[in-house]
Amino acid sequence: MDTNEKQTHTKPLGGLLAAAVSRAVPVVAGIEDKALDAPTPCADYDVRALANHLLHVVVEFQKLAVKRDSDFSSPPDYVAEGGWRERFATEADVLVEAWSTPGAEEGTTGSLNMPARTVGGMALLDLTAHAWDLARATGQEYAAEPAVVAELTGVVERLAPTGREMGAFGAAVPVGADAGPFERLLAATGRDPYRV
Repeated sequence: MDTNEKQTHTKPLGGLLAAAVSRAVPVVAGIEDKALDAPTPCADYDVRALANHLLHVVVEFQKLAVKRDSDFSSPPDYVAEGGWRERFATEADVLVEAWSTPGAEEGTTGSLNMPARTVGGMALLDLTAHAWDLARATGQEYAAEPAVVAELTGVVERLAPTGREMGAFGAAVPVGADAGPFERLLAATGRDPYRV
C-alpha cells in the first residue's frame, strides 16, 4: 500500500479530535472543587494538576496545528484563574478547528520536527487518556469513541518505545484475553484499566 492510498483510508484528525472533545468536555465540566486534590491514575498529578495540564495541552497543540512553536515547560495555573471548565470547552473547540484546517496534517511541526499527523495524534491521545484519568479520579463514567481508539492504537504502537524512555508512558500493564480495545489501549500506555 503506498503512502497516498494509506492517507485516503485515514480519518481526518479534526473529526477524531471533535469526537474526543465531545467525550472530554463533560468530564471536565463534572469535576467538583472538592475533588481537585484527589489522586489520579497519573502518579505525578492530582486532579488539579492534571486539569491544568490537559487545558495547557489543548492550548499549546493549537499552535502546533499552524506550525508555530509550543511551550510545555511551565503550564499556568488555569484552575486558580477560575472559569477553567468553560475555558477548556472553548479552547478544545479551537483545537478541533485548528486541526481541521486544510494543511494542518501535512509536513512537520514542533521543536522535534515530527510529522504533523503524529503530533496531532499526540493531542488526541492526551485528550482521550487524560479524560479517562480525570473521570476515574472523580467517579465519572468515560467511554472513548471507537474510531478514536482505533486511531490511537496505531499512535501508541509508534510512540510507546520513545514515550517510555521519556517517562510519558509507563510499562505496559497486562490485560486478559477478553479485554476490549480501549482497555488494551490504556494498558499499553501504562494504565491499569481495571483499577478504581
